[in-house]
Amino acid sequence: MNQTTQISSPVLVSGHVAGQDALLTPEALAFLGELHRRFEPGRQRRLVARRERADRFDAGELPDFRADTAAIRAADWSVAPIPANLLDRRVEITGPVEPKMVINALNSGARVYMADFEDSTAPSWANLLNGQRALRQAVAGTLDWMAPDGSRHYRLDPERRTVLMVRPRGWHLDEKHVLVDDARLSASLFDLGLFAFHNADTLSARQEGPYFYLPKLQSMEEAALWNDVLGYIEHQLDLAPGAIKVTVLIETLPAAFEMDEILHVLRTRIVALNCGRWDYIFSYLKTFRRHRDKVLPERGQLTMGQGFLKAYAELLVQTCHRRGALAMGGMAAQIPISGDAAANDAALERVRADKRREVNAGHDGTWVAHPALIPVAQEIFDAGMAGANQLRRLREEVVADRDALLRPSIGTITHAGFDGNVEVCVRYLAAWLDGQGCVPIHWLMEDAATAEICRAQLWQWLHYSDAGGDGLHLDDGTPVDFTLFDRALLSLPSKLSDSARLPGAGKIGQAIALLDQLTHADELAEFLTLSAYELL
Repeated sequence: MNQTTQISSPVLVSGHVAGQDALLTPEALAFLGELHRRFEPGRQRRLVARRERADRFDAGELPDFRADTAAIRAADWSVAPIPANLLDRRVEITGPVEPKMVINALNSGARVYMADFEDSTAPSWANLLNGQRALRQAVAGTLDWMAPDGSRHYRLDPERRTVLMVRPRGWHLDEKHVLVDDARLSASLFDLGLFAFHNADTLSARQEGPYFYLPKLQSMEEAALWNDVLGYIEHQLDLAPGAIKVTVLIETLPAAFEMDEILHVLRTRIVALNCGRWDYIFSYLKTFRRHRDKVLPERGQLTMGQGFLKAYAELLVQTCHRRGALAMGGMAAQIPISGDAAANDAALERVRADKRREVNAGHDGTWVAHPALIPVAQEIFDAGMAGANQLRRLREEVVADRDALLRPSIGTITHAGFDGNVEVCVRYLAAWLDGQGCVPIHWLMEDAATAEICRAQLWQWLHYSDAGGDGLHLDDGTPVDFTLFDRALLSLPSKLSDSARLPGAGKIGQAIALLDQLTHADELAEFLTLSAYELL
Protein backbone atom coordinates (compact mmCIF):
# COMPACT_ATOMS: atom_id res chain seq x y z
CA MET A 1 0.00 0.00 0.00
CA ASN A 2 1.25 3.48 -0.82
CA GLN A 3 -0.35 6.72 0.20
CA THR A 4 0.47 10.36 0.78
CA THR A 5 -0.62 11.85 4.09
CA GLN A 6 -0.67 15.57 4.76
CA ILE A 7 0.14 15.81 8.46
CA SER A 8 0.14 19.60 8.54
CA SER A 9 0.21 22.01 5.68
CA PRO A 10 4.00 22.06 5.11
CA VAL A 11 4.95 18.44 6.08
CA LEU A 12 4.06 15.56 3.76
CA VAL A 13 4.73 11.86 4.33
CA SER A 14 4.49 9.44 1.40
CA GLY A 15 4.23 5.69 1.75
CA HIS A 16 2.72 3.69 4.56
CA VAL A 17 3.97 0.97 6.88
CA ALA A 18 1.80 -0.73 9.47
CA GLY A 19 2.15 1.09 12.77
CA GLN A 20 3.87 4.17 11.37
CA ASP A 21 1.30 6.54 12.89
CA ALA A 22 2.62 5.69 16.34
CA LEU A 23 6.07 6.89 15.24
CA LEU A 24 5.17 9.74 12.90
CA THR A 25 2.83 11.53 15.25
CA PRO A 26 1.92 15.15 14.49
CA GLU A 27 4.27 16.20 17.28
CA ALA A 28 7.16 14.13 15.92
CA LEU A 29 6.67 15.48 12.41
CA ALA A 30 6.46 19.03 13.67
CA PHE A 31 9.77 18.44 15.45
CA LEU A 32 11.36 17.06 12.27
CA GLY A 33 9.95 19.94 10.25
CA GLU A 34 11.53 22.47 12.57
CA LEU A 35 14.89 20.68 12.34
CA HIS A 36 14.67 20.96 8.57
CA ARG A 37 13.82 24.66 8.57
CA ARG A 38 16.61 25.53 10.98
CA PHE A 39 19.41 23.38 9.59
CA GLU A 40 18.73 22.57 5.94
CA PRO A 41 20.34 25.81 4.69
CA GLY A 42 23.51 24.98 6.60
CA ARG A 43 23.51 21.41 5.26
CA GLN A 44 23.23 22.67 1.71
CA ARG A 45 26.14 25.07 2.24
CA ARG A 46 28.27 22.23 3.51
CA LEU A 47 27.39 20.03 0.53
CA VAL A 48 28.34 22.85 -1.84
CA ALA A 49 31.66 23.20 0.02
CA ARG A 50 32.27 19.47 -0.46
CA ARG A 51 31.73 19.72 -4.20
CA GLU A 52 34.00 22.75 -4.50
CA ARG A 53 36.79 21.00 -2.61
CA ALA A 54 36.36 17.86 -4.72
CA ASP A 55 36.80 20.01 -7.83
CA ARG A 56 40.06 21.38 -6.41
CA PHE A 57 41.30 17.85 -5.69
CA ASP A 58 40.44 16.84 -9.26
CA ALA A 59 42.50 19.81 -10.46
CA GLY A 60 45.56 18.62 -8.54
CA GLU A 61 45.26 20.11 -5.05
CA LEU A 62 46.25 17.78 -2.19
CA PRO A 63 44.59 17.53 1.24
CA ASP A 64 46.62 19.16 4.00
CA PHE A 65 46.40 20.44 7.54
CA ARG A 66 44.62 23.80 7.70
CA ALA A 67 46.65 26.95 8.31
CA ASP A 68 43.65 28.82 9.74
CA THR A 69 43.20 26.27 12.56
CA ALA A 70 46.83 25.81 13.56
CA ALA A 71 46.14 27.42 16.93
CA ILE A 72 43.55 24.75 17.77
CA ARG A 73 46.03 21.98 17.02
CA ALA A 74 48.78 23.66 19.05
CA ALA A 75 46.70 24.56 22.11
CA ASP A 76 46.34 22.46 25.25
CA TRP A 77 42.70 21.44 25.72
CA SER A 78 40.61 18.31 26.33
CA VAL A 79 37.15 17.03 25.57
CA ALA A 80 34.55 16.73 28.32
CA PRO A 81 34.75 13.72 30.67
CA ILE A 82 33.55 10.43 29.20
CA PRO A 83 30.44 8.85 30.79
CA ALA A 84 31.18 5.80 32.93
CA ASN A 85 29.32 3.40 30.65
CA LEU A 86 31.44 4.45 27.66
CA LEU A 87 34.88 4.23 29.28
CA ASP A 88 35.31 0.56 28.30
CA ARG A 89 34.42 -0.06 24.65
CA ARG A 90 36.87 -2.84 23.88
CA VAL A 91 34.52 -4.72 21.54
CA GLU A 92 31.61 -3.23 19.60
CA ILE A 93 29.25 -4.95 17.19
CA THR A 94 27.46 -3.22 14.36
CA GLY A 95 24.71 -4.20 11.99
CA PRO A 96 21.33 -3.29 10.53
CA VAL A 97 18.32 -2.19 12.54
CA GLU A 98 15.98 -5.11 11.89
CA PRO A 99 14.46 -6.61 15.08
CA LYS A 100 16.33 -9.93 15.15
CA MET A 101 19.69 -8.17 14.73
CA VAL A 102 18.83 -5.62 17.41
CA ILE A 103 18.00 -8.37 19.90
CA ASN A 104 21.04 -10.52 19.07
CA ALA A 105 23.39 -7.54 19.18
CA LEU A 106 22.11 -6.23 22.50
CA ASN A 107 22.30 -9.75 23.94
CA SER A 108 25.74 -10.43 22.43
CA GLY A 109 27.99 -9.38 25.28
CA ALA A 110 29.69 -6.69 23.23
CA ARG A 111 30.26 -3.44 25.08
CA VAL A 112 28.37 -1.44 22.43
CA TYR A 113 25.91 -2.20 19.64
CA MET A 114 25.92 0.41 16.89
CA ALA A 115 22.50 0.27 15.27
CA ASP A 116 23.31 1.29 11.72
CA PHE A 117 20.81 3.17 9.58
CA GLU A 118 23.58 3.97 7.11
CA ASP A 119 25.98 1.45 5.52
CA SER A 120 24.26 -1.70 6.83
CA THR A 121 20.63 -0.79 6.13
CA ALA A 122 18.99 -0.40 2.72
CA PRO A 123 16.82 2.66 3.41
CA SER A 124 13.46 1.43 2.21
CA TRP A 125 10.59 3.09 4.02
CA ALA A 126 9.67 -0.21 5.67
CA ASN A 127 13.24 -0.84 6.85
CA LEU A 128 13.56 2.65 8.33
CA LEU A 129 10.29 2.66 10.25
CA ASN A 130 10.56 -0.96 11.36
CA GLY A 131 14.06 -0.12 12.58
CA GLN A 132 12.88 2.93 14.49
CA ARG A 133 10.11 0.87 16.06
CA ALA A 134 12.53 -1.93 17.00
CA LEU A 135 14.90 0.52 18.66
CA ARG A 136 12.06 2.23 20.51
CA GLN A 137 10.91 -1.15 21.84
CA ALA A 138 14.49 -2.08 22.72
CA VAL A 139 14.89 1.09 24.76
CA ALA A 140 11.63 0.26 26.53
CA GLY A 141 12.79 -3.34 27.06
CA THR A 142 9.79 -4.82 25.26
CA LEU A 143 11.32 -5.91 21.93
CA ASP A 144 10.82 -9.52 20.85
CA TRP A 145 10.74 -11.28 17.48
CA MET A 146 9.33 -14.57 16.27
CA ALA A 147 10.92 -16.43 13.35
CA PRO A 148 8.47 -16.54 10.41
CA ASP A 149 8.15 -20.32 10.69
CA GLY A 150 7.55 -20.09 14.42
CA SER A 151 10.66 -22.12 15.18
CA ARG A 152 12.29 -19.61 17.51
CA HIS A 153 11.27 -16.69 19.68
CA TYR A 154 13.91 -13.99 20.27
CA ARG A 155 13.75 -11.83 23.42
CA LEU A 156 15.97 -9.23 25.02
CA ASP A 157 17.98 -10.46 27.99
CA PRO A 158 16.85 -8.33 30.96
CA GLU A 159 20.40 -8.53 32.37
CA ARG A 160 22.06 -7.26 29.20
CA ARG A 161 24.77 -4.62 29.56
CA THR A 162 25.46 -3.76 25.92
CA VAL A 163 25.13 0.00 25.30
CA LEU A 164 23.03 1.17 22.36
CA MET A 165 24.46 3.71 19.94
CA VAL A 166 22.71 4.80 16.73
CA ARG A 167 24.31 5.78 13.43
CA PRO A 168 22.09 7.95 11.23
CA ARG A 169 22.65 8.32 7.51
CA GLY A 170 25.19 10.91 6.34
CA TRP A 171 24.66 14.58 5.46
CA HIS A 172 24.70 13.80 1.72
CA LEU A 173 21.51 11.70 1.82
CA ASP A 174 17.87 12.77 1.62
CA GLU A 175 14.75 11.06 2.92
CA LYS A 176 12.42 11.04 -0.08
CA HIS A 177 9.37 9.96 1.91
CA VAL A 178 9.23 13.15 4.01
CA LEU A 179 8.84 16.58 2.42
CA VAL A 180 9.07 19.78 4.41
CA ASP A 181 7.94 22.87 2.55
CA ASP A 182 8.14 20.83 -0.68
CA ALA A 183 11.80 19.83 -0.08
CA ARG A 184 13.14 16.46 0.98
CA LEU A 185 14.11 16.16 4.63
CA SER A 186 17.75 15.38 5.39
CA ALA A 187 18.13 11.64 6.01
CA SER A 188 20.48 12.49 8.89
CA LEU A 189 17.88 14.64 10.61
CA PHE A 190 15.13 12.07 10.01
CA ASP A 191 17.10 9.14 11.49
CA LEU A 192 18.64 10.93 14.46
CA GLY A 193 15.77 13.32 15.09
CA LEU A 194 13.06 10.66 15.16
CA PHE A 195 15.10 8.37 17.42
CA ALA A 196 15.88 11.23 19.80
CA PHE A 197 12.29 12.45 19.87
CA HIS A 198 10.99 9.08 21.04
CA ASN A 199 13.88 7.80 23.17
CA ALA A 200 16.14 10.58 24.43
CA ASP A 201 14.19 11.28 27.60
CA THR A 202 14.10 7.61 28.66
CA LEU A 203 17.78 7.04 27.91
CA SER A 204 18.86 10.25 29.62
CA ALA A 205 16.87 9.43 32.76
CA ARG A 206 18.66 6.07 32.95
CA GLN A 207 22.05 7.65 32.15
CA GLU A 208 22.27 5.39 29.10
CA GLY A 209 22.32 7.99 26.35
CA PRO A 210 21.26 9.11 23.89
CA TYR A 211 24.49 8.15 22.13
CA PHE A 212 25.21 8.46 18.41
CA TYR A 213 27.84 7.64 15.80
CA LEU A 214 28.21 10.48 13.27
CA PRO A 215 29.27 9.31 9.77
CA LYS A 216 30.95 10.68 6.66
CA LEU A 217 32.10 14.05 8.06
CA GLN A 218 34.64 15.87 5.91
CA SER A 219 35.36 19.02 7.92
CA MET A 220 35.11 20.78 11.25
CA GLU A 221 32.30 22.90 9.80
CA GLU A 222 30.24 19.77 9.22
CA ALA A 223 30.93 18.73 12.81
CA ALA A 224 29.90 22.20 13.98
CA LEU A 225 26.60 21.81 12.13
CA TRP A 226 25.98 18.57 14.00
CA ASN A 227 26.87 20.31 17.26
CA ASP A 228 24.26 22.97 16.59
CA VAL A 229 21.65 20.33 15.72
CA LEU A 230 22.33 18.34 18.88
CA GLY A 231 22.29 21.43 21.07
CA TYR A 232 18.92 22.41 19.61
CA ILE A 233 17.55 18.88 20.19
CA GLU A 234 18.72 18.98 23.81
CA HIS A 235 16.95 22.31 24.33
CA GLN A 236 13.72 21.18 22.66
CA LEU A 237 13.59 17.85 24.52
CA ASP A 238 14.55 19.34 27.92
CA LEU A 239 17.84 17.48 28.11
CA ALA A 240 20.85 18.85 29.95
CA PRO A 241 23.39 20.61 27.71
CA GLY A 242 25.90 18.02 26.52
CA ALA A 243 23.62 15.09 27.45
CA ILE A 244 23.84 13.73 23.92
CA LYS A 245 27.21 12.05 23.42
CA VAL A 246 28.74 11.21 20.06
CA THR A 247 31.50 9.23 18.44
CA VAL A 248 32.68 10.52 15.06
CA LEU A 249 33.80 8.15 12.35
CA ILE A 250 36.96 9.37 10.64
CA GLU A 251 36.09 7.72 7.35
CA THR A 252 36.96 10.43 4.84
CA LEU A 253 40.45 11.52 3.84
CA PRO A 254 39.79 15.25 4.36
CA ALA A 255 38.59 14.58 7.93
CA ALA A 256 41.90 12.92 8.82
CA PHE A 257 43.51 16.35 8.48
CA GLU A 258 40.93 17.91 10.82
CA MET A 259 40.69 15.44 13.71
CA ASP A 260 41.78 17.99 16.30
CA GLU A 261 39.34 20.51 14.91
CA ILE A 262 36.43 18.03 14.90
CA LEU A 263 37.16 17.08 18.49
CA HIS A 264 37.36 20.78 19.41
CA VAL A 265 34.02 21.88 17.96
CA LEU A 266 32.29 18.86 19.56
CA ARG A 267 34.34 18.94 22.77
CA THR A 268 31.35 19.17 25.16
CA ARG A 269 29.79 15.98 23.78
CA ILE A 270 32.33 13.90 21.84
CA VAL A 271 33.80 10.80 23.47
CA ALA A 272 35.73 9.08 20.66
CA LEU A 273 36.88 8.95 17.07
CA ASN A 274 36.64 5.73 15.10
CA CYS A 275 38.80 4.38 12.27
CA GLY A 276 36.10 3.73 9.69
CA ARG A 277 38.62 1.96 7.51
CA TRP A 278 36.44 0.79 4.61
CA ASP A 279 34.83 4.14 3.95
CA TYR A 280 38.26 5.72 4.46
CA ILE A 281 39.71 3.64 1.63
CA PHE A 282 36.73 4.60 -0.53
CA SER A 283 37.30 8.27 0.31
CA TYR A 284 40.99 7.99 -0.65
CA LEU A 285 39.97 6.52 -4.00
CA LYS A 286 37.36 9.22 -4.55
CA THR A 287 39.64 12.08 -3.49
CA PHE A 288 42.38 10.92 -5.87
CA ARG A 289 40.20 9.65 -8.70
CA ARG A 290 42.09 11.92 -11.14
CA HIS A 291 45.58 11.42 -9.64
CA ARG A 292 47.63 8.85 -11.55
CA ASP A 293 50.22 8.57 -8.80
CA LYS A 294 47.64 7.58 -6.17
CA VAL A 295 46.07 4.53 -7.84
CA LEU A 296 45.72 1.68 -5.34
CA PRO A 297 46.13 -2.09 -5.76
CA GLU A 298 43.21 -4.47 -5.43
CA ARG A 299 41.15 -4.36 -2.29
CA GLY A 300 42.53 -7.55 -0.73
CA GLN A 301 46.05 -6.06 -0.68
CA LEU A 302 45.04 -2.89 1.21
CA THR A 303 46.19 -3.64 4.74
CA MET A 304 46.27 -1.36 7.78
CA GLY A 305 49.96 -2.02 8.28
CA GLN A 306 51.23 0.03 5.35
CA GLY A 307 51.01 3.37 3.58
CA PHE A 308 48.28 5.92 4.22
CA LEU A 309 46.23 3.51 6.35
CA LYS A 310 48.96 2.93 8.94
CA ALA A 311 49.65 6.66 9.26
CA TYR A 312 45.96 7.49 9.64
CA ALA A 313 45.33 4.92 12.37
CA GLU A 314 48.37 5.99 14.40
CA LEU A 315 47.55 9.68 14.08
CA LEU A 316 44.00 9.01 15.23
CA VAL A 317 45.25 7.29 18.39
CA GLN A 318 47.72 10.08 19.11
CA THR A 319 45.17 12.84 18.52
CA CYS A 320 42.41 11.23 20.57
CA HIS A 321 44.55 10.40 23.57
CA ARG A 322 46.10 13.86 23.64
CA ARG A 323 42.57 15.28 23.94
CA GLY A 324 41.12 12.70 26.37
CA ALA A 325 38.97 10.91 23.78
CA LEU A 326 38.87 7.21 23.01
CA ALA A 327 40.41 5.90 19.78
CA MET A 328 38.29 3.12 18.29
CA GLY A 329 39.67 0.61 15.81
CA GLY A 330 38.09 -0.69 12.63
CA MET A 331 35.76 -3.41 11.44
CA ALA A 332 36.53 -7.10 11.16
CA ALA A 333 34.32 -8.10 8.24
CA GLN A 334 34.96 -11.85 8.47
CA ILE A 335 32.14 -14.25 9.32
CA PRO A 336 32.46 -17.90 10.37
CA ILE A 337 33.20 -20.31 7.51
CA SER A 338 31.03 -23.36 7.89
CA GLY A 339 32.12 -26.75 6.57
CA ASP A 340 35.83 -25.88 6.25
CA ALA A 341 37.62 -25.90 9.59
CA ALA A 342 41.02 -25.04 8.11
CA ALA A 343 39.68 -22.05 6.19
CA ASN A 344 37.77 -20.91 9.26
CA ASP A 345 40.88 -21.15 11.44
CA ALA A 346 42.88 -19.15 8.90
CA ALA A 347 40.19 -16.44 8.78
CA LEU A 348 40.08 -16.20 12.56
CA GLU A 349 43.84 -15.90 12.71
CA ARG A 350 43.64 -12.93 10.33
CA VAL A 351 41.13 -11.35 12.70
CA ARG A 352 43.43 -11.98 15.66
CA ALA A 353 46.40 -10.44 13.86
CA ASP A 354 44.38 -7.36 12.96
CA LYS A 355 43.14 -6.92 16.54
CA ARG A 356 46.64 -7.40 17.94
CA ARG A 357 47.81 -4.63 15.62
CA GLU A 358 45.04 -2.37 16.90
CA VAL A 359 45.61 -2.96 20.60
CA ASN A 360 49.38 -2.65 20.16
CA ALA A 361 48.86 0.65 18.32
CA GLY A 362 46.95 2.00 21.31
CA HIS A 363 43.33 1.65 20.22
CA ASP A 364 40.78 1.50 23.03
CA GLY A 365 38.40 -0.88 21.27
CA THR A 366 37.40 -2.43 17.98
CA TRP A 367 34.45 -3.44 15.79
CA VAL A 368 33.15 -6.81 14.64
CA ALA A 369 30.30 -7.65 12.26
CA HIS A 370 29.39 -11.09 13.62
CA PRO A 371 28.69 -12.21 17.22
CA ALA A 372 31.06 -15.18 16.81
CA LEU A 373 33.99 -12.74 16.56
CA ILE A 374 33.22 -11.00 19.86
CA PRO A 375 35.16 -13.51 22.05
CA VAL A 376 38.02 -13.53 19.54
CA ALA A 377 38.40 -9.74 19.64
CA GLN A 378 37.78 -9.54 23.38
CA GLU A 379 40.51 -12.10 24.10
CA ILE A 380 43.03 -9.96 22.22
CA PHE A 381 42.02 -6.71 23.91
CA ASP A 382 41.82 -8.32 27.35
CA ALA A 383 45.39 -9.56 26.92
CA GLY A 384 46.78 -6.34 25.47
CA MET A 385 44.90 -3.68 27.43
CA ALA A 386 45.44 -3.65 31.18
CA GLY A 387 42.57 -1.32 32.07
CA ALA A 388 39.29 -0.13 30.63
CA ASN A 389 41.09 1.78 27.88
CA GLN A 390 44.51 3.07 26.80
CA LEU A 391 43.95 6.81 27.26
CA ARG A 392 47.34 7.09 29.00
CA ARG A 393 49.18 5.92 25.85
CA LEU A 394 49.88 9.22 24.12
CA ARG A 395 51.91 7.85 21.19
CA GLU A 396 54.05 10.99 21.20
CA GLU A 397 56.56 9.28 18.91
CA VAL A 398 54.08 9.15 16.02
CA VAL A 399 54.85 11.52 13.16
CA ALA A 400 52.09 11.39 10.56
CA ASP A 401 52.71 14.32 8.25
CA ARG A 402 50.86 15.08 5.03
CA ASP A 403 53.08 12.85 2.89
CA ALA A 404 52.58 9.88 5.20
CA LEU A 405 48.80 10.36 5.21
CA LEU A 406 48.74 10.40 1.40
CA ARG A 407 51.24 7.62 0.66
CA PRO A 408 49.56 4.94 -1.50
CA SER A 409 49.77 1.24 -0.72
CA ILE A 410 51.96 -0.95 -2.91
CA GLY A 411 50.56 -3.96 -4.75
CA THR A 412 49.03 -5.38 -7.91
CA ILE A 413 45.72 -6.11 -9.59
CA THR A 414 44.97 -9.76 -10.31
CA HIS A 415 42.29 -11.35 -12.46
CA ALA A 416 40.64 -12.66 -9.30
CA GLY A 417 40.80 -9.22 -7.69
CA PHE A 418 39.27 -7.49 -10.71
CA ASP A 419 36.51 -10.05 -11.18
CA GLY A 420 35.88 -10.11 -7.44
CA ASN A 421 35.22 -6.37 -7.42
CA VAL A 422 32.68 -6.79 -10.21
CA GLU A 423 30.94 -9.68 -8.44
CA VAL A 424 30.77 -7.93 -5.06
CA CYS A 425 29.33 -4.77 -6.63
CA VAL A 426 26.62 -6.64 -8.50
CA ARG A 427 25.66 -8.99 -5.68
CA TYR A 428 25.61 -6.22 -3.11
CA LEU A 429 23.64 -3.83 -5.31
CA ALA A 430 21.11 -6.57 -6.08
CA ALA A 431 20.60 -7.29 -2.40
CA TRP A 432 20.45 -3.57 -1.56
CA LEU A 433 17.81 -2.94 -4.20
CA ASP A 434 15.88 -5.84 -2.66
CA GLY A 435 16.02 -4.20 0.77
CA GLN A 436 19.11 -5.82 2.35
CA GLY A 437 21.97 -3.52 3.33
CA CYS A 438 24.35 -6.09 4.79
CA VAL A 439 25.19 -9.21 2.76
CA PRO A 440 27.57 -12.18 3.32
CA ILE A 441 29.67 -12.76 0.19
CA HIS A 442 32.55 -15.24 0.19
CA TRP A 443 32.64 -15.28 4.00
CA LEU A 444 32.90 -11.50 4.35
CA MET A 445 30.09 -9.26 5.53
CA GLU A 446 29.77 -6.72 2.74
CA ASP A 447 28.04 -3.39 3.28
CA ALA A 448 27.77 -0.14 1.35
CA ALA A 449 31.31 0.91 2.31
CA THR A 450 33.01 -2.24 1.02
CA ALA A 451 30.91 -2.21 -2.15
CA GLU A 452 31.94 1.41 -2.69
CA ILE A 453 35.62 0.42 -2.59
CA CYS A 454 35.01 -2.15 -5.33
CA ARG A 455 32.98 0.27 -7.43
CA ALA A 456 35.44 3.18 -7.10
CA GLN A 457 38.41 0.95 -7.87
CA LEU A 458 36.78 -0.33 -11.03
CA TRP A 459 36.03 3.20 -12.22
CA GLN A 460 39.53 4.51 -11.46
CA TRP A 461 41.34 1.54 -12.98
CA LEU A 462 39.26 1.72 -16.14
CA HIS A 463 39.50 5.48 -16.52
CA TYR A 464 43.20 5.58 -15.66
CA SER A 465 44.27 6.10 -19.26
CA ASP A 466 41.90 9.06 -19.61
CA ALA A 467 44.47 11.15 -17.76
CA GLY A 468 47.10 10.23 -20.34
CA GLY A 469 49.30 7.18 -20.63
CA ASP A 470 48.90 3.57 -21.64
CA GLY A 471 46.51 2.40 -18.93
CA LEU A 472 46.92 -0.25 -16.25
CA HIS A 473 47.60 -3.97 -16.57
CA LEU A 474 46.83 -6.97 -14.43
CA ASP A 475 49.77 -8.76 -12.86
CA ASP A 476 49.80 -11.18 -15.82
CA GLY A 477 49.99 -8.36 -18.38
CA THR A 478 46.30 -8.29 -19.35
CA PRO A 479 45.17 -4.71 -20.12
CA VAL A 480 42.67 -3.26 -17.65
CA ASP A 481 40.10 -1.92 -20.08
CA PHE A 482 36.39 -1.96 -20.74
CA THR A 483 36.70 -5.17 -22.71
CA LEU A 484 37.87 -6.84 -19.52
CA PHE A 485 35.08 -5.20 -17.54
CA ASP A 486 32.35 -6.06 -20.05
CA ARG A 487 33.54 -9.66 -20.18
CA ALA A 488 33.37 -9.88 -16.37
CA LEU A 489 29.84 -8.46 -16.38
CA LEU A 490 28.65 -10.79 -19.13
CA SER A 491 30.01 -13.83 -17.34
CA LEU A 492 28.24 -13.11 -14.07
CA PRO A 493 24.82 -14.62 -14.83
CA SER A 494 26.38 -18.02 -15.58
CA LYS A 495 28.82 -17.64 -12.70
CA LEU A 496 25.89 -17.02 -10.40
CA SER A 497 24.00 -20.02 -11.73
CA ASP A 498 22.57 -20.67 -8.27
CA SER A 499 21.43 -17.06 -8.07
CA ALA A 500 17.91 -18.08 -7.09
CA ARG A 501 19.33 -18.69 -3.62
CA LEU A 502 21.30 -15.44 -3.44
CA PRO A 503 20.03 -12.33 -1.63
CA GLY A 504 18.35 -10.08 -4.18
CA ALA A 505 18.35 -12.76 -6.89
CA GLY A 506 15.54 -11.04 -8.74
CA LYS A 507 17.51 -7.79 -8.94
CA ILE A 508 20.72 -9.18 -10.51
CA GLY A 509 19.90 -7.82 -13.96
CA GLN A 510 19.05 -4.39 -12.58
CA ALA A 511 22.26 -4.37 -10.55
CA ILE A 512 24.37 -5.28 -13.60
CA ALA A 513 22.79 -2.44 -15.58
CA LEU A 514 23.40 0.06 -12.78
CA LEU A 515 27.04 -0.95 -12.30
CA ASP A 516 27.58 -0.79 -16.06
CA GLN A 517 26.15 2.73 -16.16
CA LEU A 518 28.14 3.97 -13.13
CA THR A 519 31.41 2.48 -14.37
CA HIS A 520 31.17 3.78 -17.93
CA ALA A 521 30.21 7.29 -16.78
CA ASP A 522 32.80 10.00 -17.40
CA GLU A 523 32.58 11.11 -13.76
CA LEU A 524 32.86 8.91 -10.68
CA ALA A 525 29.49 9.15 -8.94
CA GLU A 526 29.80 10.57 -5.43
CA PHE A 527 27.96 7.62 -3.85
CA LEU A 528 26.36 4.61 -5.53
CA THR A 529 23.47 4.82 -3.05
CA LEU A 530 22.40 8.21 -4.43
CA SER A 531 21.28 6.79 -7.77
CA ALA A 532 20.31 3.40 -6.33
CA TYR A 533 18.03 5.08 -3.76
CA GLU A 534 15.79 6.36 -6.50
CA LEU A 535 15.26 2.73 -7.59
CA LEU A 536 14.59 1.41 -4.08
